[in-house]
Amino acid sequence: MPKRILQGVVVSDVQSKTVVVRVERKITHPLFKKIIRRSKKYQAHDEENRFKVGDTVKIIESKPYSKTKTWEVVYEASK
Repeated sequence: MPKRILQGVVVSDVQSKTVVVRVERKITHPLFKKIIRRSKKYQAHDEENRFKVGDTVKIIESKPYSKTKTWEVVYEASK
């Protein structure tokens, strides 16, 4: 089964070897039929502490590094 790849923005880099990435998606409201944005935060493994707040990155599913960290930063997405 292929691994999912998501794109988002780094919102926190305080922890060692971990970044928090906010991923936004757009959905259509079921009643009003307007496009609305929904976001979710993922903790991702960043081995070299390369990425800083505001960077646009791509994350991929990986083995569990901890209870909440099951994603890994692959590379910085082009802007």
